[in-house]
Amino acid sequence: MSSDDIPSRASRQGGFAGSPGANLPALRGHNTALVLGLLRAAGEEGVSRLELAARTGLTPQAVSKITARLRAEGLAAEAGRRASTGGKPATVLRLVPGARHAIGLHLDRDELTAVLADLAGRAVAVRQAPLAFEAGAEQVLTTAEREVAELLAQAGGPLVLGAGVACPGPLDHAGGVLHRVTGAPQWDGFPLRDAFAARLGLPVALDKDTNAAALGLARALPAGSFGYLHLGTGLGAGLVLDGGLYRGPRTGAGEFGHQIVQLDGPRCGCGRRGCIEALCLAAVAGGDLPAAAEALGVGAANLVELLDIDRVLLGGRTVLDAPEPFLSGVSRALAAQARTRGSAGSRAAVSVALAPGRAVADGAAELVLAPLFG
Repeated sequence: MSSDDIPSRASRQGGFAGSPGANLPALRGHNTALVLGLLRAAGEEGVSRLELAARTGLTPQAVSKITARLRAEGLAAEAGRRASTGGKPATVLRLVPGARHAIGLHLDRDELTAVLADLAGRAVAVRQAPLAFEAGAEQVLTTAEREVAELLAQAGGPLVLGAGVACPGPLDHAGGVLHRVTGAPQWDGFPLRDAFAARLGLPVALDKDTNAAALGLARALPAGSFGYLHLGTGLGAGLVLDGGLYRGPRTGAGEFGHQIVQLDGPRCGCGRRGCIEALCLAAVAGGDLPAAAEALGVGAANLVELLDIDRVLLGGRTVLDAPEPFLSGVSRALAAQARTRGSAGSRAAVSVALAPGRAVADGAAELVLAPLFG
């Protein structure tokens, strides 16, 4: 979904329950996205037109035209003036976060989390509801449609650009189609993105839960490479390499939980034996969190060894319920790996992901917002 087609699709589809997709001609175009991105990054402090021109490489005249359109659409506003350095004081512009919103939906196997995020990516409304993902499409779509309606009513019917949907993989991000989800084979081939677009009357972006979380978390981290490991009802990874989300050509990257580390290990939901996911979930079910953390640490060390990433972020319901054993276990595994390589002083950092409990839903909203900001 590009910044160019969000307004036209939203306008065509008419919106959801009195909150139409916003027809935003000002959002069209690469240069506008660059300007919007700088306004977003500047926050409440804002940025002047001359600074925008310098940072984008656009002419001051082009920047003036773009910012005039953004102000006319209510997306930008004046934020005061900068002290003069000899000439006329520069007018400072800022993004208006509440001008438009995006919906983020996290479809976990047993729970739905819905957020309404403003243009700054901040959640202004949140809802949660039980979900039976394995029950199939009709139940999932009906539950999500109801919760989105309540979410928008709670927020007073704001203008919405679209909805991002994050769910277990594997799936085809470009085509919006699910593949054979572990434990839920009935989803194989289901066009989930188009089904949600029809229900909600909004443009929809679909991605794996771990990819969505990694996309959202990347905004708060310095540029670089990291792996986000999500342990909840399953285990997966989101990968950010050299500052960009890496999905792979078939959205297959990050199926972290199904690397085999014990040939005679327990049976996994994927049909094989000894997957890290099976080891972790079996240990958690038995109340042995150190053993689960040890298995997760083996996988994290493999990931660092393979991709030479800077950081490992841990998230998901199971980790967030008891973060310390997982932090300790994964840290020990990475320290041991670094010692074998003679690089103990430069091992990958380990931490619990920000936005605990909502990282996936917040990231799902970012699936809609990110293209707008270049």
